[in-house]
Amino acid sequence: MKRFLLGMAALLLAGCSAHLPRVQGVAGSSSGPAVPWTPPQKEPTALNLPAAAVPEPELRARWRSLTLAEAVGIALENNPDTRLAWANARAAAAGFGAARSAWLPALSADATLARSQQESDPAQPNDYEPYTAFRYGAGLNWLLFDFGGRAAAVDESRQALLAAGWTHNAVIQNTILQTVTAYYTCAGARAMLEANRASLAAAETALKAAEENRGVGLATGADVLQARTAWSQAMLEVQNAEGDLRISRGNLAVTMGYPAHSFGEFDAVIPEVPADTLMQQVDDLVERALAGRPDLQASRARARAADANVRQARAGLLPALSASVAADRSRLYGQETRTDNFSGALRIEMPIFAGFSRHYQLARARAEADAAKETVRAGEQDVSYQVYASHSDLLTARARVATTNDLFASAQQSEQVALGRYKEGVGSILDLLTAQRSLAQARAQQVNGRLSWHIALARLARDIGLLGTHGENPLIPESTPTR
Repeated sequence: MKRFLLGMAALLLAGCSAHLPRVQGVAGSSSGPAVPWTPPQKEPTALNLPAAAVPEPELRARWRSLTLAEAVGIALENNPDTRLAWANARAAAAGFGAARSAWLPALSADATLARSQQESDPAQPNDYEPYTAFRYGAGLNWLLFDFGGRAAAVDESRQALLAAGWTHNAVIQNTILQTVTAYYTCAGARAMLEANRASLAAAETALKAAEENRGVGLATGADVLQARTAWSQAMLEVQNAEGDLRISRGNLAVTMGYPAHSFGEFDAVIPEVPADTLMQQVDDLVERALAGRPDLQASRARARAADANVRQARAGLLPALSASVAADRSRLYGQETRTDNFSGALRIEMPIFAGFSRHYQLARARAEADAAKETVRAGEQDVSYQVYASHSDLLTARARVATTNDLFASAQQSEQVALGRYKEGVGSILDLLTAQRSLAQARAQQVNGRLSWHIALARLARDIGLLGTHGENPLIPESTPTR
């Protein structure tokens, strides 16, 4: 029997070593590095993915008139990043609860049912009756003292909980910024399309004027060709703007947690830039960011967790005192006699030598704590630079808004004058086309100027950690409109 079992085991091992396992009827891998793997024909079990915060049909009905506040609210509920960060935060909270259980005793119970029969040698028969035994009992173990190792483990878990919570807040801030940026970018693409359509209409007017002047002898065929070329260029800009608008709508849908192709037309507009400008100095804004920026707070919590890990590793070099109590009862089936056992003990465990592993663990924990503190210091520098750069971008954007408004007004007047002169036959087609080209550029710069200001304001608020959960911005006396 023993030889047979050994032979079967050897045969099985040889078969396993010669062939790779199969999965659902196909080979576990392809036959060579250049051969694609053929997957199983059977459909895999469908994943039970979470449903969208707002069903697509319902949002599709609201999409065209969606406000910024609604877009931000849906994104925070539906974006996979916020859901992932929230799940991680809940997992960290559960881990903290599990770590705190180390302060309590561990109570366990067990039961055993055993059937035993001993075979005898046929040449020397003995009376070995089979028997059934029952045993059940309970035990309690309690760590009483370990030089702060248990407290350090609980503190490390607590700091991990805080870091996960702050990280969730940081993800919320990033998601709000992404949604605000995507929303205004979509509104900007729509405004750019309207601006290019206005330029196309102006090019059509110039083409019509050139054809009329040619009919009365005030223009040449070259004028018509130049005007038609300008019209074609304007049409190309309209087509490009239509493509940009489609892409921006898809980006907004993905930011909100939906497929890019889910929604159609979008009527959002870029709000006017308010007259009130940012009054706070950059030094005050940097201080607020260093005090409240959520990702920086998460980094500090991770550094504190690393310090707690050092204390835990240091406690591993010291003795630990624990107590244990156990009781059990056993008896044989069919017999009234039973055996009861009780025990209690105090145990001191003193680590003496483990190949220097615990010393190296302590050295590793100290190095990781130093690295975590340097990460915090680097993060503080990054935050201060981000706030400074965003503040500068906002000031620049505010100046650009005023300049582009003046540029558009003057370019509009210049185009009207050039068009009137050409229609009267005293101006050239080049003057008119140049004026129209300048007006088209001024329209685009005006749209980009307003778009840059709103995005720079949102980025500055995110860099400080102040973006509201409805897209509101507390950095100006009145938050920018959501439409």
